[in-house]
Amino acid sequence: MGIRVVVAEDSLIVREGIGQLLADEQAIEVVATCGDLAGLLRAVEVERPDVVVTDIRMPPSGTDEGIRAARRLRHEQPGVGVVVLSQYADPGYVLALVDEGSDARAYLLKERVRDRGQLVGAIESVAHGGSLIDAKVVEILVAARTHAERSPIAELTVREREVLAEIAQGASNHAIAESLVLTKRAVEKHINAIFMKLGLSGAEDVSKRVKAALLFLSEAEQGGSEPRPPVGSAC
Repeated sequence: MGIRVVVAEDSLIVREGIGQLLADEQAIEVVATCGDLAGLLRAVEVERPDVVVTDIRMPPSGTDEGIRAARRLRHEQPGVGVVVLSQYADPGYVLALVDEGSDARAYLLKERVRDRGQLVGAIESVAHGGSLIDAKVVEILVAARTHAERSPIAELTVREREVLAEIAQGASNHAIAESLVLTKRAVEKHINAIFMKLGLSGAEDVSKRVKAALLFLSEAEQGGSEPRPPVGSAC
């Protein structure tokens, strides 16, 4: 049986486009589509999907429905993975999404949806409990933290920064090794050095590593305050 997916998107064109992209994937079955938060929650209750692919802003308020749905599902349907789609590379939304853990959560920019492989990869990742954060969001966080006064990021080598960016995107040690053409042992050494320098050595599994890395990187972006998703602009 394939991965059962519910798609939630208020734009009919985008909703149908996502459905068509996934229609040719034998390992994925779109079991329902909807255009608002209420419809999404009903569909999850009826269809019991493995993964929800949701717009970040939908009716009724058009603010952060995708984030709210992810939080609610974390408590009521913890086995359901969530891929949040957004038009903006806004770290505040990402931090809100992983506030209660990054496992089975992905944040993907809508521009990536044109690449079926990226969308399918995100769906497969969260279906198996993994995490995926769009690389562009991570780049923004790394840049902000690097330029912050007295940032420990400045103590990292170029290779360690590359590894940190991969960690923040939810990559496993094996995936990091393949991406950066390193041995697994070299990756482990880099990670140990990074987490020692950043004071994050308590993070163990992938989910904790992703959250720890994102929270650390966000300190410069958020000015040390509790992250809050922005409101008021269209998605």
